[in-house]
Amino acid sequence: MTVPLSVLDQSPIVYGGTPREAVAATIALAKRAEELGYHRYWLAEHHASTNLADASPEVLLARLTGETSRIRLGSGGIMLPHYSSFKVAEVFRMLDALAPDRIDLGVGRAPGGTRMISAALQSNDSLLFPQQVQEVLAYFAGELPDPRLRGLIAQPSGDTSPAMWVLGSSDFGARLAAELGLPYSFAQFIGGDYPQVTHLYRQQFKPSAYLDKPHVMLTVAAIVAPTDEEADVLSLPALLSRMRRLRGLPSAMPSLEEAQAFPWTEREKREVIASRNMIIGSPATAKARIDALVENYAADEVMVLTIAPDYAARTRSYELLAAAYAQAASGIASKVG
Repeated sequence: MTVPLSVLDQSPIVYGGTPREAVAATIALAKRAEELGYHRYWLAEHHASTNLADASPEVLLARLTGETSRIRLGSGGIMLPHYSSFKVAEVFRMLDALAPDRIDLGVGRAPGGTRMISAALQSNDSLLFPQQVQEVLAYFAGELPDPRLRGLIAQPSGDTSPAMWVLGSSDFGARLAAELGLPYSFAQFIGGDYPQVTHLYRQQFKPSAYLDKPHVMLTVAAIVAPTDEEADVLSLPALLSRMRRLRGLPSAMPSLEEAQAFPWTEREKREVIASRNMIIGSPATAKARIDALVENYAADEVMVLTIAPDYAARTRSYELLAAAYAQAASGIASKVG
């Protein structure tokens, strides 16, 4: 089974690293992902995090438009309640002008941080999220969401517009995407293993000017290494950081040595892996698990988030996964030929 593969990058700050290095690593990985044939490269939005550096995906995306030439670039996602719908439309129209027909605007309603962050950002009520999605779409179409805004244009206008996606980890986003006829991205690594969410989206989908049939992207967390055993070791820092966050403890990324020395119980490790729905293994192991999820969720695409102890291991993980899918596609082509 082959589906388009994409990358979700949270710009993780590895042990001993700095936020600036995390941003540089994102730029480097985006270029490598394009070389490897990945379909999309999306950036996440997180605020005031000790282990994730990107609070402004729209700024970093502007840099990536000049560093790449083919791969689609987007947000995974912009937390829309933090912002003015008009400003988001302007920002992504500018990105579309920099990279025409290569920009995705994935939007979500989660705060991407604490209540304090929402207050600092002077956020809107998250219940207004559906209205904001429709407002952004109207601005992209050159229409006005409110007649009092006569003459308002989201510049720079052009003959293409960003492709808008609804992101979600529950049935709320699925229902909204279906109602508006938009593509839907389900964050399985956050929301849990609930294929009924994407099936609901397909059942309720209404064709629109944006999309004539439902389109599902499944986002998973994975770390791939040459062997299952090595992948298991490399996953330990992310798992330990996750366990500490679940217990309300400091969550900065620990070193590989600290994570290996931690007195894990098998139960703890299983519970933390389950809480992140993390795929850990060799290329064959990871591909088999992803393929099973694609079938179960009836997904059209897969996006992969990888958190590794260092940036070289993260890049290698994406290289190994891309090679596994390229080999599978080559095998299918040979049989057809």
